[in-house]
Amino acid sequence: MTSAPRIGILALQGDVREHARTLRGLGAEAVPVRRAEELETVQGLVLPGGESSVIDKLTRIFGLREPLVAAIRGGLPVYGTCAGMILLADRVEDAIAGQQTLGGLDVTVRRNAFGRQNESFETTLPVPALGPVPVAATFIRAPEVTGVGPAAEVLARLEDGRIVAVRQGALLATAFHPEVAGEDRFHRLLLDLARERG
Repeated sequence: MTSAPRIGILALQGDVREHARTLRGLGAEAVPVRRAEELETVQGLVLPGGESSVIDKLTRIFGLREPLVAAIRGGLPVYGTCAGMILLADRVEDAIAGQQTLGGLDVTVRRNAFGRQNESFETTLPVPALGPVPVAATFIRAPEVTGVGPAAEVLARLEDGRIVAVRQGALLATAFHPEVAGEDRFHRLLLDLARERG
């Protein structure tokens, strides 16, 4: 396999452009995914931030829900940020009526745990799995992980103990947006997972 994996970004709603810029900066081929046939061409996938309930509805409208669930269950490396974390969670607190997730991460997530847009904030977080240098993290109407099952591992917590980054095999999720601050190490990890999968 080449050193430039083809990584899809679910491009139904949300901050697609920022993820594409980060991935391309790492030498990856970043492509939008809006149809099932496009999903079949990628070696990894980003589920971007946005509005989780809207993205959920759009995956069904575009006929993407079942292909996405199948790809996740099949081992496709996937990185979800903010709304993407909610989409990957097996369980969601405060979901709107009828809201579904794609699942795959053995975690419980609470929507909008950090308040409204005007309560957004930036911080740095230790993420030992990514090395000794703290990660730049931007929180925008972010979720939090309120429960972690035995299959998932915690990658990062805020100082108050709230869980904001998790991993389970080839699935990564952060409550925050590293791409907003130019932080690329989670995307590097996604590329490594995509290369390993071949």
